[in-house]
Amino acid sequence: MYSICHYNSPLGGITLACDEEGLTGLWFDGQKYFGGGILKGGAKKEQGVEEKEGKRSPVPEQTVKWLDIYFSGREPDFTPPLHLTGSEFRLAVWELLLGIPYGQTTTYKELAGRIAEQRGIKTMSAQAVGGAVGHNPISIIVPCHRVLGTDGSLTGYAGGIDKKISLLTLEKAAFTK
Repeated sequence: MYSICHYNSPLGGITLACDEEGLTGLWFDGQKYFGGGILKGGAKKEQGVEEKEGKRSPVPEQTVKWLDIYFSGREPDFTPPLHLTGSEFRLAVWELLLGIPYGQTTTYKELAGRIAEQRGIKTMSAQAVGGAVGHNPISIIVPCHRVLGTDGSLTGYAGGIDKKISLLTLEKAAFTK
């Protein structure tokens, strides 16, 4: 069972999905791959936090606190519990995304090189990495917005390039428009 709640950010509405283990999704409303299949069934829509056996799940509240800190222009010093699900390849890419420091960027090519190194192979397709980055179900917290083209230029972002620009600007990250 998923618990769904809504967050009003300075960049527009954000939908959060959580299960018993942690945050499973965080999407700008209407973004590409919105809901990642989670919202099609088994979700309990709420405007707050689901209560189970008299206890509130701390995950939505922790996520909202994280987002409040982030959108105030500060780097959060914690990460809410995450429950990422996907293929072994996507999970490996998303783990690399979690390692990109606040206010810094990397490229699809650099990520592909790191995946190739982890797997003990000569090369990895930057396009394959781009597909995994694009299907990241937990925007902002798993910082796919920090991934740029090889020349440092902005490339696709499921939430829209305008939001990618706003997030990178908020973090004071260097990028080429």
